[in-house]
Amino acid sequence: MHDNLNERMPTGLASLDPVLDGGIPPGSVVLLAGQPGAGNREFVYSSVIFLSKLMGKNEPSGNMKLPKTIAYTTFTRLSSSIKDEMMMSFKSDLVSDTLDNVNFIDLSEVYFEQSVVPNSWYSESSIVERFRKKSETEGIVAKLAVELEGIQKNSLIVIDSITDIATQSTPDNDWRELIGFLRGLQRVAKSWGSTIYILLSDGILNSQRLIEIADCSDAMITFRWEESSGRKRQRIMYFEKFSGVMPYLEENDLVKFAARITPESGFEVSNIRVII
Repeated sequence: MHDNLNERMPTGLASLDPVLDGGIPPGSVVLLAGQPGAGNREFVYSSVIFLSKLMGKNEPSGNMKLPKTIAYTTFTRLSSSIKDEMMMSFKSDLVSDTLDNVNFIDLSEVYFEQSVVPNSWYSESSIVERFRKKSETEGIVAKLAVELEGIQKNSLIVIDSITDIATQSTPDNDWRELIGFLRGLQRVAKSWGSTIYILLSDGILNSQRLIEIADCSDAMITFRWEESSGRKRQRIMYFEKFSGVMPYLEENDLVKFAARITPESGFEVSNIRVII
């Protein structure tokens, strides 16, 4: 019944997976909260790229469990913009032949439907088509749930980003619906066997709401800037929680990392910093 407890879905990051004993326990919801430019988005981009390469070349070995598919959901950005950003951020030989393996799910029509944004800015659908789609959905959270339900089990799923939905969930009823959805997602992810990355911009939500979202996640990784020697800024990544993995990390003082991002190698953990 518990034979799969040692399975790990790799992040694809060669400098990080050995630290995590191969990767992330499948079925984990991982919240990636970051300051602007601190690296949470590049972490996801690099993971998507390297996992896509692994899926095309390797047979799983040991406790490795590769995703069946990679699904990338977006609410406000075009999939083409995300692909272009990856292509501009990293060397072409790193990105080439990898993005074709990613299934982008664009929910911008639902997201912007209730906004003041003109239809021509986000949709090429006819008026009839837009009203038909509007009548079929009860909102962005419900539509997201329907789309996630249709993704193959044992996948890597990216939600980019929960900030877009959380900032729209100002009324208490909308916020409770969002938290209910996240708790349900955390529960069903275990039966799906899928790893789910949720991007969140740090510093926008108040502390109580941030804690509520973190409480709906199995792991929370924070990305920040810190001043280093010589008044240089340095990217820092640290684990705030990680169900089933945190005791091992703390035992080995592997909680906080210095990180860097390069065009040749993407997101890397460059050295390990000890927490006392």
